[in-house]
Amino acid sequence: MQERNRHGRKSSKHPQKAEQEGRAKQRAFCIAAGPDEADLSELNELLETAGVAVVGSATQRREKPHPNTYLGAGKLEEVAVEAKAADANVIVCDDELSPRQERNLEEALSIPVVDRTAVILDIFAGHAHSADGKLQVELAQLEYNLARMRGLWTHLERLGGGIGTRGPGESQIETDRRLARDRISALRRRLKAVGDSRQTMRSERERSNLPMFALAGYTNAGKSTLMAALTGADVEIRDRLFHTLDPTTRVMELGGRTVLATDTVGFIRKLPHQLVKAFGATLEETRRADLILHVVDASVSEDLMAEMLSTVESTLSEIGASDQPRLLVCNKIDLADSERLKQLHRLHPDAVCISAREGTGLDELRERIETVFLEELTSVELLLPFSAGAELAELHNLATRIEREDTPEGVKISAMLAQDDADRFARFAVVPSAGIG
Repeated sequence: MQERNRHGRKSSKHPQKAEQEGRAKQRAFCIAAGPDEADLSELNELLETAGVAVVGSATQRREKPHPNTYLGAGKLEEVAVEAKAADANVIVCDDELSPRQERNLEEALSIPVVDRTAVILDIFAGHAHSADGKLQVELAQLEYNLARMRGLWTHLERLGGGIGTRGPGESQIETDRRLARDRISALRRRLKAVGDSRQTMRSERERSNLPMFALAGYTNAGKSTLMAALTGADVEIRDRLFHTLDPTTRVMELGGRTVLATDTVGFIRKLPHQLVKAFGATLEETRRADLILHVVDASVSEDLMAEMLSTVESTLSEIGASDQPRLLVCNKIDLADSERLKQLHRLHPDAVCISAREGTGLDELRERIETVFLEELTSVELLLPFSAGAELAELHNLATRIEREDTPEGVKISAMLAQDDADRFARFAVVPSAGIG
């Protein structure tokens, strides 16, 4: 028997798989606390992506988590009994825990405790492939663990001095913290160098005045599938959370003009601040895009879709990309029923509904992207002498909607150009250029 989880994807309830999960190396018991009824389906998906089996869960409704133990005393006793009965060997919390909460939970439950942030960091560590991606993940992990070193290294809190050393030395915990801070500083320097290199490449692209759109959205919304469908790029596609971490930029033709398409890391509810900060250089691509395609999974419920939209917009605002033009793209309509499609058209009339996997709606999407880019262009009429062959070739690379007429005086061109390019070709203008609209 199979059923769809909160995000519309199928989850297995087969007895054989349940038996296999019971024998898994890591068996997680999930907990959550908050004023509303907690939905742990997303945490379950994160754990599945990390290769951890979920063997049970417990939630507690309370105004805010307990500052010392996250859960109340009574609920802690229940969780201890249920986790032992489920043969769990790790407790996973749906929120980020303070070091004190984590330490007290472990003492009360006698089982290792990790939080949502640690799970996401672990997934990122497994999915980062490029050198800078690995650096970014390591930086985020070190910054996260630095505050927790006292809990991690309590058994090493001893003096490191001895015969032949001057003074009492330093405790092992302070040694570890110092080494971690030194490593963090080194990683930040290396990432700054990576950022400078990216900036050089961006400057070259900006000088070419090629328009760029970026794909942004909740993780597993189908951004990589859409990237491949639009550009024909050979992009690895997997149905798992955070499959794409490293930015991918590809060239495509749109209305006779070369444009750039960039796919970056997906967002998620409660995305750790350490990751947003560490991936700043990567997310810079989104901030500098001329247009952001906000891709959302249209097959989920409207309430969940609204939550996903809010999460992504909040993260975009955090990275300074709140002012970029947006185009909402409702993907995976092949998985939505007719009632859901009617609801999408009614509630999101300006969105483009597509199926990147099936190719449905992609022509309309290309037209909408082109329309946005055309609004930023200037109409020009130029007369280039026949001797200006290099300028004419450059114009054909830069302009769109080109109309050419050979005259005795030279080549007459009507075209649409970016304003910077129009200024450079102004000496060939037949009439003063005028903005569209």
